[in-house]
Amino acid sequence: MTPSDRTDEQLLATYRRTGDRGLFAELVHRYERELYNFLRRYLGDATLAEDAFQATFLQVHLKCEQFDEGRRFRPWLYAIATNQAIDARRRVRRQRMVSLDRSSPAEQDDVLRLVQVLESSEEDPSERIERHERNAQVNEALASLPESMFSVVQLVYFQGLKYREAAEILEVPVGTVKSRLNSAIGKLTDVWNANHIETR
Repeated sequence: MTPSDRTDEQLLATYRRTGDRGLFAELVHRYERELYNFLRRYLGDATLAEDAFQATFLQVHLKCEQFDEGRRFRPWLYAIATNQAIDARRRVRRQRMVSLDRSSPAEQDDVLRLVQVLESSEEDPSERIERHERNAQVNEALASLPESMFSVVQLVYFQGLKYREAAEILEVPVGTVKSRLNSAIGKLTDVWNANHIETR
């Protein structure tokens, strides 16, 4: 049986037993794009996402002995990745508090996009600026959510996981996932309505 014929769980179990790096590489390959995209959306920064991706698979390697045989690999992997993303967001917040006068990579990206909007002739610049401002408001509203709500929105809305899968990753009941998502939607709606009314 080749590595590509095995389930994730079989790959991890055999890797744990044999230390065969090819099996681990197959696991990384399977989740490379999907997990990186999740982390990129969660963190809003390519470099942070790459770091969190590497840290996630380092933890998979270090904790593979703790993986329960009856458990599914994917939710376990996402639980590790979500924790790495939460840690990365906390580090960024601490760095911003220490150095408020420096612009963050995300802010630099926003400036670059704005310059591109102003220079582009494909679309009416005022329309692109308006869309850019709406996106910025949504991202700002998302970033203002408590971590518990932010994680649920990322997993359910952006990653497309089922409530049950998100609950397993976050180690909370399904009802908690639903209530956090509803609360998050309520907060985002309030922010959106307030901004929409102000700009009328």
